[in-house]
Amino acid sequence: MSKENNRAESSAENTYRDRALKMYPWVCGRCAREFTYKNLSELTVHHKDHNHGNNPPDGSNWELLCLYCHDYEHAKVLESKHLESQPGGKKIAPATFKPFSGLEDLLKKTKKETD
Repeated sequence: MSKENNRAESSAENTYRDRALKMYPWVCGRCAREFTYKNLSELTVHHKDHNHGNNPPDGSNWELLCLYCHDYEHAKVLESKHLESQPGGKKIAPATFKPFSGLEDLLKKTKKETD
């Protein structure tokens, strides 16, 4: 890879990273770790569709993840591809658990009990 290609990639990355950091709060979208200027280099921009060329102006393909959660996210994809390639390998279904699905009803019930 030439120096020009490296510079172009770096420039494009800085552009979408800068935009994402202005657009979103400096919090990891997975573990909720908060960031400041001091440790901001540990916050990454993750492309939800894994296509680094897909950078819509509204940031809908991005999420901010800490280094650890970002690595984990990519490891899940690699592991899934590996398992699918094995004889008799099964496709891993996406997570469907919704931990807060009944929260609104619980809050309404609790409010009625306290009134």
